[in-house]
Amino acid sequence: MWSITRPSAARIAAAIRDQSPRPVSYAEVGRSDGGDAPPGFDLDHNRLLLGHGEPAFRAACDALRAWRMFPAPWTAIEPPGAPIATGTVVAMLAHSLGLWWLNTCRIVYVVDEESPIRRFGFAYGTLPRHVEKGEERFTVEWLADDSVWYDIRAFSRPRYWMVRLGYPIARALQRRFVRDSKAAMQATVAAAVADRT
Repeated sequence: MWSITRPSAARIAAAIRDQSPRPVSYAEVGRSDGGDAPPGFDLDHNRLLLGHGEPAFRAACDALRAWRMFPAPWTAIEPPGAPIATGTVVAMLAHSLGLWWLNTCRIVYVVDEESPIRRFGFAYGTLPRHVEKGEERFTVEWLADDSVWYDIRAFSRPRYWMVRLGYPIARALQRRFVRDSKAAMQATVAAAVADRT
């Protein structure tokens, strides 16, 4: 689950193989798409205006498909080209506090809606080899006023004793991830829109 060096490709692949047949580590699958957090879970919901119009929306969708919302260099998704499809299992790597954390997740639903607003994205849920327990949704929305938004919604709680013991630190890292993820999406979309004009 954690190490002082970045996990090798072989170790990551082994973790994904081991976790792929396992169920998610929580009961409330799909709950990240609305409503309150399940009892005992923290709820986080954050939004960022990315731009306006179809070019911004297309660029934002492409960024989600490429997992660009995971801010480098301290987070990464393995394999990097994992398809956005229900059932896909990935390893989320995070480098923090001098350690590398290897967490496994499964995409539990995909969002691709035309109305009442245009919305694209997905949610992944934690598998047993994850320091947290819960679900996180990443979507982009193109609203009627032509604005394009990045939306992150998650419910979570610590799974392992080490994370429960360091709960304030874990919450600070979650806030850092949101801040850096929004910045990564904003930069990616702005660069892509500039390239297309």
